[in-house]
This record gives sequence, C-alpha cells and structure tokens, in this order.
Amino acid sequence: MECKQIPLGPLQTNCYLLIKNEACLVIDPGEEGEKLIGIIESLNVTPQGILLTHAHFDHIGAVDVIREHYHVPVYVHEKEAKWLLDPALNGSQFFSIGHLIRIKPADVFLTVEKLHTIGDFSFQVYETPGHSPGSISAYFAEEKMVFSGDALFNGSIGRTDLPGGDYQELINSIHAKLLILPEDTLVFSGHGPTTSIGKEMNSNPFLNGF
Repeated sequence: MECKQIPLGPLQTNCYLLIKNEACLVIDPGEEGEKLIGIIESLNVTPQGILLTHAHFDHIGAVDVIREHYHVPVYVHEKEAKWLLDPALNGSQFFSIGHLIRIKPADVFLTVEKLHTIGDFSFQVYETPGHSPGSISAYFAEEKMVFSGDALFNGSIGRTDLPGGDYQELINSIHAKLLILPEDTLVFSGHGPTTSIGKEMNSNPFLNGF
C-alpha cells in the first residue's frame, strides 16, 4: 500500500491518499478540493471512501467536493456527527479562514473500536479522544502505519484548549492506544512530518516528562 501526504489549506493540514492497485482511500480532505481532485486524477486511482480522524474545520473543508465528485461514503465518529454541520462545533466560526464550513451529514458513523473495511482497505479503529471527543486513529497493522489525526505529532501532541478538548484524556489516549503499537509503526499525523511510535516513546517531551 502506498501513502501520499498532501498538505492542504491555510493550516497545511495533512490529507492522506492511501493507494492499493487502482483504489484509493482519502483521509482528512481538509481544503482545496479541486486541487485534491487533480492529484487523484493524476495518480489514476479511484477513491472508495473518505475517513475523518475528527471533524475540526481544517480536516473536513473538502469533504463534500470529493464526496460529490466520486460518489463515495464519508466515515466519522458518532460523537462528532453534528460537527460537520455546525461551524461553532467544527471551529470554522472562530478562526479567520474567510468562510464558515458546513458539511453534509456523514454516511457512516464509527461507534466502536473494531476492524473496519472501506473497499479494499481494512484497518483497526482506536478511539483517541482528548484533542476532540470523537478523535480516532486508524491502524493498518500489516503495513505498520497509524493515522493519528491531531492526537500525536512528531515531537508534540494535539492542542486541548478547543471546545471538547481534555489534556489528561489525550495523554491517556496516547499511552493506552498508540504507544502500545509496535515501535516501528509509522505515525502519520494531521500536521507536520511523519514520525514513529518508538521515536515518540523515547523523545516526545509531552510523554516523557522532559
């Protein structure tokens, strides 16, 4: 499986395209929908679904553009179902991005931690709240890859000062759900460069008390 990292929008939120043969899974299409369609077309792949790690505005801005162009379902945790439709919840009302973001309802709501399949892509969903109540991480065991959204970053963790954020809950989530993964697991975060579980275990100051 191939992974393309595409920073989009004013916050350069990482959108990921997971590619297997001619199929594609889109994770967190945050903005610049037409640009993203152009990239998808250049790769000659067909999206099979859109997976959201959480529903903050910078992760969902291009959802409807991609969904309507490719006629694919959108997956989000049930705790943030209303966030797609509400600029006050998804945060676009409070940031100077020039417009409010309202996305049509998701097609599938994630409710439990289990193995999920979207088209040709199978992954384990872990609930990793703290940055937001419905944050999830998607773990692809065979490929040793986890998509952590804004829970865990290279050398940092997600902010917890937004509505629904909880610092201790985030720390607990990271320790209980992410740091238990094999140390050579690659971590694909919502912002910034890729890291690994082992690196964050050893050097992340938020997790090691440095």
